[in-house]
Amino acid sequence: MALLGYGVNLDIKHVPICVFDREGSQQSQALMKAFQASLYFQIVETARDFDGVKRAIDAGRCKIAVVVPHDFTRNLATTNSASVQAILDATDDNTANIALGYAQAVVGSYSGNVQLLRTQSLWQPQPVAPAVAQYRVWYNEDLVSRDFIMPGVVALVLALVGAQLTSLTISREWERGTKEVLVSTPVTRMELMTGKILPYFFIGLLDAMLCLVIAVFWFETPFRGAISTLFLTTSLFLVVVLGLGYFFSASIRSQVGASQF
Repeated sequence: MALLGYGVNLDIKHVPICVFDREGSQQSQALMKAFQASLYFQIVETARDFDGVKRAIDAGRCKIAVVVPHDFTRNLATTNSASVQAILDATDDNTANIALGYAQAVVGSYSGNVQLLRTQSLWQPQPVAPAVAQYRVWYNEDLVSRDFIMPGVVALVLALVGAQLTSLTISREWERGTKEVLVSTPVTRMELMTGKILPYFFIGLLDAMLCLVIAVFWFETPFRGAISTLFLTTSLFLVVVLGLGYFFSASIRSQVGASQF
């Protein structure tokens, strides 16, 4: 839980970027400040030429480079449009695609503000705004990847520990030569299976409780719902994984083989 809770992070924030402002005007600096004010970007380097941009990306110091052309303000004033170049390190294509979407959003927001200011300065009627989607996020409102990972880690721990423990029960009897003694006793198959699985079932519930405490109180994963429903479904899950390990243990007469399976 510590390894996955701290080591795995799917949140894309503070993407390191480098900027190359070929113009250095008030308009281009305003665009750079828009990137700097964004939660998703962090300007880590200011390049002086294209070679500096290339070195920054090759060395891994930045994931995206923003290049403002030398005629940015002139094109914005004459044609009401201007292009900005974005160079991305796509070795991690998922991060690159997300960062590109964030960059387009920052440039789009800056473009809308420039258009609004120009309309107000020319005393023109304000243009009709296009339809805008307003979204609401449910169940993981802050989009924190840790809140998505932690519940899966609990299930992973129960699956591995449960199947691993019960995979050694019957195979141990075969290796020690005590399986014949069990067969000669009046114990039924169901009683034997219940006696072998039940202790590990309670161990699994204790593991689930420990993982729940760590997830909620240490990693601050929100818990919503009834605790009884959680332990009911956890019990059903444990029955499946313990039965799976018990099946391998009864089928393979070697502890090492059953454990590997």
